[in-house]
Amino acid sequence: MTAIEDLVPRVATKARATSETLPPTASAEEVASAEAALGFALPPLLARLYREVANGGFGPEYQLLPLVGAGRTVLSEYRSERSASAEGETPYWPAGVLPILDWGCGMYAAVDCRSETAAVLLFEPNIMADDGAAAWFVDAESLAGWLETWLAGTGWYREDADEADDVATPVPWKRATARIAE
Repeated sequence: MTAIEDLVPRVATKARATSETLPPTASAEEVASAEAALGFALPPLLARLYREVANGGFGPEYQLLPLVGAGRTVLSEYRSERSASAEGETPYWPAGVLPILDWGCGMYAAVDCRSETAAVLLFEPNIMADDGAAAWFVDAESLAGWLETWLAGTGWYREDADEADDVATPVPWKRATARIAE
């Protein structure tokens, strides 16, 4: 069993244990339709989570957004952020970076769908001034690692994180400037 094959069932188990009701999973057709609308493929692990665990409603703190459906979705948030970034004075949202979780206060956890490991980025617009790249941080080098952090309860977002030695702090995303400029 590969690491991803082991990870998806563990995520599903925690999702069921920590969410009162999970939405149904997204179908393969819904995932394919979302990918067609986005113009790029989801990382395999992210697609499996939506197809095999649930269409959002699980994960760290505020939980993953649904991929598809009514209301706020990954697809609608990506389109909204890309549009606002293109129309504003300070471009800030790179292509291929998919918001998957809304932390509140404008912050997102986002997956870099162009990254081989599906790096998870933190978007923190509250510190952005003239440079949209200043709002981007690497939360985890991979989606798998980000999920492992959630499973272990060692994320920076946990209530007592500032008192713990085992919490990795997000670091600036060095590729942000180049990716935003594309």
